[in-house]
Amino acid sequence: MEFNSKNEPSFLKVLNFLKTHDTEYLSGQDLSDVLRISRVAIWKSIKKIEELGYKIETKQKVGYKLVEKPKTIFPWELSSGLKTKFMGHTIYYFDEIDSTQRFSHEIANKENNGAIIIATQQNSGKGRIGRKWVSRNGGIYFSAVLFPKFDISFATVFPMAASLALAKTIEKLCEIKPELKWPNDVTIKGEKVAGILVDVSLQSNKIDYLILGIGINFDINEKEVQKELKKTPNFYGVKSLGEFSKNIQPVKFLQTLLQEIETIYFQLESKEIEKITKEWTKRSSTIGKNIKIPTEEGIIQGKATKIENDGALVVENKNKSSRIIAGDVVHLEK
Repeated sequence: MEFNSKNEPSFLKVLNFLKTHDTEYLSGQDLSDVLRISRVAIWKSIKKIEELGYKIETKQKVGYKLVEKPKTIFPWELSSGLKTKFMGHTIYYFDEIDSTQRFSHEIANKENNGAIIIATQQNSGKGRIGRKWVSRNGGIYFSAVLFPKFDISFATVFPMAASLALAKTIEKLCEIKPELKWPNDVTIKGEKVAGILVDVSLQSNKIDYLILGIGINFDINEKEVQKELKKTPNFYGVKSLGEFSKNIQPVKFLQTLLQEIETIYFQLESKEIEKITKEWTKRSSTIGKNIKIPTEEGIIQGKATKIENDGALVVENKNKSSRIIAGDVVHLEK
């Protein structure tokens, strides 16, 4: 099942009317008269709406009343109340897909800036360094197609900036302070709650388009994912936001996150790099720690001292200083 915000489904007229009159029962005849569609079309729309997880109370000879919405992030739910200038103004939704990142590449050159691709489940979700991202029910999985005007050198900062946007969203809505593990992992109590992947397409030494992919363990079964991933390299645990987000609807969470991403995006276009790195460092679990990072030149070990304006991690060991652009950080106990 898939939906596209460019092509509104026929049942949406009925659903929107039920949402704006959710304190009263509406008869099939009333809906037919107001919306100017047949009673049969009304009945079919009601059935479709129920299939999507909306709870409709029906009283014989009285009518229909919407009493509960599903947690699914449908395009029309995300659009309603979205306060962004461009992020999420075009939305694709899939209940199942191989990868939102793959689909984003497919549509990138014919889409508007900020188009969002959401999936309830991915069969081949992608993580960093060619790894698999396990996409269980209860998570939030999406990609965004972006056409940034900032310099190509800022592309390495963008994943880090996106992790900052996600951390701010969690702070605002879930009343907990997550930490940021370099380069762009968002963690709670030392375990991973979200992953971020950025693909960049270049043309003539400029950014043609950028695709941001984010997978969030919003309300997943931690034990199931833990069991599947525990033998993968550098695995350090899985954390779900479930216990912190019980009163937060996924739609509200993603709306807030898109606003934060847009803010970060504009900061990069305004070259406010130092502001981003400073805010990221305040939340970092890596800076100040003894770490090791496998690289092509061998393992680099030492104390992580700072993040530079290109997103590089600086590691000090005695009199030697190393700059790391990419890699998997292992935090050491001492």
